[in-house]
Amino acid sequence: MATKPIDGQMPGTSGLRKKVKVWQEGFFLHNFVQSILDAWEGGTPKKLVLGGDGRYFSSEAIQEIIKICAANGVEELYLGKGGLLSTPAASGVIRRLEADGGIVLTASHNPGGPDEDFGIKFNNKNGAPAPEAFTDNVYKATTKITTVKTMENVPVPDLDTVGTTDIGAMKLHVIESVEDYVTLLKEQFDFGKLKAFAESNPNFKLCFDAMHGAAGPYAKAIFEGELGLANAELLRCDPLPDFGGSHPDPNLFYAADLVEKMGLTGDGTAKAGATGGPDLGAASDGDGDRNMILGKGCFVTPSDSLAVIADWADAAIPGIAKRGGLKTVARSMPSSGAVDAVAAKKGMKCFATPTGWKFFGNLMDADQMGYKEDLTPLLCGEESFGTGSDHVREKDGVWAVVAWLSILAEANDPKTSPFKTELESGEFIGVKQVMERHWQTYGRHLYSRWDFEGVGSDGANAMVERLRGLNAESPELNPAEAEAETEADPMGSFDELLALVFDSEAESEAEEEVAEPEVLKAVNIEDFR
Repeated sequence: MATKPIDGQMPGTSGLRKKVKVWQEGFFLHNFVQSILDAWEGGTPKKLVLGGDGRYFSSEAIQEIIKICAANGVEELYLGKGGLLSTPAASGVIRRLEADGGIVLTASHNPGGPDEDFGIKFNNKNGAPAPEAFTDNVYKATTKITTVKTMENVPVPDLDTVGTTDIGAMKLHVIESVEDYVTLLKEQFDFGKLKAFAESNPNFKLCFDAMHGAAGPYAKAIFEGELGLANAELLRCDPLPDFGGSHPDPNLFYAADLVEKMGLTGDGTAKAGATGGPDLGAASDGDGDRNMILGKGCFVTPSDSLAVIADWADAAIPGIAKRGGLKTVARSMPSSGAVDAVAAKKGMKCFATPTGWKFFGNLMDADQMGYKEDLTPLLCGEESFGTGSDHVREKDGVWAVVAWLSILAEANDPKTSPFKTELESGEFIGVKQVMERHWQTYGRHLYSRWDFEGVGSDGANAMVERLRGLNAESPELNPAEAEAETEADPMGSFDELLALVFDSEAESEAEEEVAEPEVLKAVNIEDFR
């Protein structure tokens, strides 16, 4: 089909997000997908993986992408059953099949629906988000495109039945990605020990909220099917095109029902008089790569979560221990230095990277990119509720929850637990006790991130310039102890975000009470309007 370049197709971090109605206009979808294939290094990829979080417009997009791939000479296309493939599962499938890469249909934690967001991102052959050189080439291709190759009169394949269908010369394989993912996590964790932990602690309760995103089927298969957690409360685990009208972002604001169940207020502090509730609470986002961890009356910041997992990794994650133990940790620059303290004490390498999971992927494959040594096993995390390891090349929400479940199992094992005195007195070691011990051992890093969503770039930039101009001795903000960043949505969606990040290490008990409203005196909300 003859076409011409369409404005607005510059990818962000690893793909492109736009409102659904933009993708539905003319050849917008067709042009972008064709440009991905045209930009592929070495010519048209022969083996690709396709799927996504099931958001609105996914089904229509999949049908068109299948035809475009077939017409362009792709030989094998692997599609998640029903089109569903969480972002970490997609990375795992790409690696297992040794595919040339993957096309993932997601706008991550952004809302879905006719008036909301849709996105396409692409992963390279190691399962990681595509590097900037590739996204640049995709954009260049969108500015020169004249033709879209597609097929007409193609029967609509059954995407809900596992099997193989011929689409012209291309073979379309519909696969059961949940089974693949469960197998992958069994290689990382001791499911037998987790089952034994659940059986020996029959009152233990997990509450997991999938927020109607892609993580739901994977969570059910693991927590109910494999581990048999009798008291597990699995909320919103059925993926929906509009995420049930909710915003599928696992944080204290958008996962308010879970936060309340855990005996917490909206700012993450314990609710006065709250009793009972689940022992471990967790949530994931639209495409299943983010996570939030909660205990009874205890909110675990993403930075603290990474630090705790790093501390317990050799004991709680056999997939790391059997490779000689954790070697490297990495964090995004705006996260706190909590994991740095663990690395320093345990003699591990520690890196701080720019925002974007692709930079963690570079560390995971450093030895293949000319670096002097292999840095794996490696754990990494970012301040925006992303945590993962080198088992895939994406952050992984369900993996993080299983990691915390494994930490609790280890903490409550009388043979190996550092909480022997507490266990002898019959105490169950929960998330709060794990956190308190961690702070006593490594110190507590105070951290806060404030997001202002839907702001204009002019106002956000003016705010950052004002913060930079404050006197270093100002009681409102000490630049030596605070960081501020402003970022547009990394995949190019409509609204922009101002993220203010504050981080320092507590030197006394009194400093553990963070006066965030005082910090915000430096912020003039009127700049956004």
